This record gives sequence, structure tokens and C-alpha cells, in this order.
Amino acid sequence: MKIKLTRLSIALMLILSSCHQEIKSEKGGIDIISNVYFNASKGLDEMQSFHISKISYSEDDLIEIVPDRSFPEMSKQIYYINDSLCYPIGSERKTTILSEIALKQKPLLVWQKKEGAVFSKEWIPNYRNRRKLSDTILFGKQYKRFEINSPWNYTRFYIYPTDTILPYSLYRHAEQDYHGRLERIDSYNKKNDIFVTLQLIPRKSWDESARELFEFNRFVTRTKNE
Repeated sequence: MKIKLTRLSIALMLILSSCHQEIKSEKGGIDIISNVYFNASKGLDEMQSFHISKISYSEDDLIEIVPDRSFPEMSKQIYYINDSLCYPIGSERKTTILSEIALKQKPLLVWQKKEGAVFSKEWIPNYRNRRKLSDTILFGKQYKRFEINSPWNYTRFYIYPTDTILPYSLYRHAEQDYHGRLERIDSYNKKNDIFVTLQLIPRKSWDESARELFEFNRFVTRTKNE
């Protein structure tokens, strides 16, 4: 009887784990955009928008383009990111061989990178004190939500239910808890009267500069193997 119960328990565990099996996205892009509203209690007219990061990825290789805040159509910096290591790419970016960067440059840990997307292993502040909110539909997509309220800030988090994981996430621990992708954070600073939205926008296509890099490296790899 004990053996049967044990087998049944194992079967149930396998079924439950398969229901939440994650699918790794192999190719695509991510835009990180923030809107900052000043004097928010008086209206949302005084606003400034920032394109924080443009990430393109091919399996485990990430190309991050950090737009110039003064001229968003221009890039301030480009990074090659693999695992937890980050490498700045210089002026010869179109002909950079990614596999050789690690041999020529000293890497920077992504946790130490100061520009563009923030990579962090920290938990959301006051995460244990969060409160569940009802689901909502935003831009045609249904989101799970929770909020965190403190004397200084009020923040809402929007998670899109999906089994597909991206190589970058705002807070991975929350995505694991809610079995989805954290795509939006709305935060209100009560003291400074500033309302900030942070959006993670997935896309299927690469950025043009990243496409040139990936295709050049694919050509170099194919040529070496012939």
C-alpha cells in the first residue's frame, strides 16, 4: 500500500511540474521604456519618456543597445551579454566576432552595469507584504496584479501569464511565483509626487544593429565550419 501511494505521489508531482514547464524563447527582442510624470497629483501633462534599453537575443547571446537620452535614435553604448558577463562593443560593432570578445576584453558582471537594463538578483522591496489585486486587461492582454503600499511609495505590478521565458526579466522571483512575465510596474512616489511607469515590451524581431551583428557572426561561424 505504501508503494502504491508513493508511486501515485510521484505521478502527481510529474503532472503538476509539466503544467508549469517553461519554454525558453530562442530569438527576439525586448524594449524597456519608462514614462515619468512630474507633479502627478495635479495631472499627467508634465511627462518625460525614456527608451532605457533595446535588447535583441539569439539563444544565450544578448546584444543590448542603450539609446542616448538626448537623441534616442542614436545609441550611447552597445553591450554583448552572455550569462552574467557583459562586454562593451566598440566602434567596429558591425564586424565584431562575439566568440572572440571574451579572449580580448575583461568582462564586467551584469550586476555592475550602470547603463541600460538593470540586472539584479535582489527581491522587490517589501515583496512579502504584497497584496493580490483582481486581474485586469491592459492593451488587449490580461494581467495578474499585486500591489505594495508603503509610507513612501505605492506600486502595482502587472504579470502576463505565460510559460515562455525571456533571457531578461525585471524580477525573476516574482515571475516564478506567478508563473508569468512581469511586463509593467507602476510606482507613485508620495513624497516627491512623481508617478513612474516601467514597461517591458517583448518583440519577435531583432533591432537592425543587432541583426547585422548576429548575421555577421553566423556567417563567420559557417565559414569556419566549412
